[in-house]
Amino acid sequence: MQKPKVCVLRSAGTNCDLETAAAFGKAGAVCELVHINELIAGSRSLHSFQILAIPGGFTYGDDLGAGRVFANELRFKLRKDIENFISEGKVIIGICNGFQILVKSGLLAGAKDFKQQASLIINDSAKFEDRWVYLKPSAISRQLSAKCVWTRNLPDKIYLPVAHGEGKFITRDKNVLDNLFKSGQVVLQYCDEDTQLADYPYNPNGSIENIAGICDETGRIFGLMPHPERHIDLLQHPRSWTENAAGVKEGDGLQIFRNGVEYIINELRKGKFE
Repeated sequence: MQKPKVCVLRSAGTNCDLETAAAFGKAGAVCELVHINELIAGSRSLHSFQILAIPGGFTYGDDLGAGRVFANELRFKLRKDIENFISEGKVIIGICNGFQILVKSGLLAGAKDFKQQASLIINDSAKFEDRWVYLKPSAISRQLSAKCVWTRNLPDKIYLPVAHGEGKFITRDKNVLDNLFKSGQVVLQYCDEDTQLADYPYNPNGSIENIAGICDETGRIFGLMPHPERHIDLLQHPRSWTENAAGVKEGDGLQIFRNGVEYIINELRKGKFE
């Protein structure tokens, strides 16, 4: 069986590309690091990949706002390629800066035709938040468990690190927010040790309704602020030696990458993308 091929898309300022590629590799995929200029110039094509990953970092120095320049490149230089990629039934994940890029390009948050409906702005603390947080699948995403292909079979609580200065998720208006919840697009929320929604420091940035990750209407495009690629191995957990009584063998973030890879493997078995 052909292994899924992942395009880890990078530009100036991307700094989590190698970790993201390592996570997908551990999940069973073949990864290539591709500079966005290669796609724009036409020397590389998204068509040869089934998974697009936009990793964390500070693309273009976060000039004009975190992820804004990269997002505009997707909208105005690669729009047709991205539309074709999505229409073929392939999957996309954006992590931290990648989440900011997906939201600001209009690919997430209930947008149509690349129209931005939400944003990620400066943390309420007005400082860079770099630590671990608890996350839980939202109640509606539990009810619609098949909605987001990336978050299937996650436990009731996971522990991932965050590292961002502009992670506060907001929507254009209440209607956008309500529609995200009703359609099951709010996938992950910040919570406390008991999986209850809680304010700072559990919610590290002040995101409305503690939103940490969302998907699109198809469930194939997913973005989140925490870094699952930084917790794919047990030894990356800050308390792994004292909290491993249950015999856990892997980090909480690995299941997210495995879900994306397994989804594509199943599609390949059906003869898709060939």
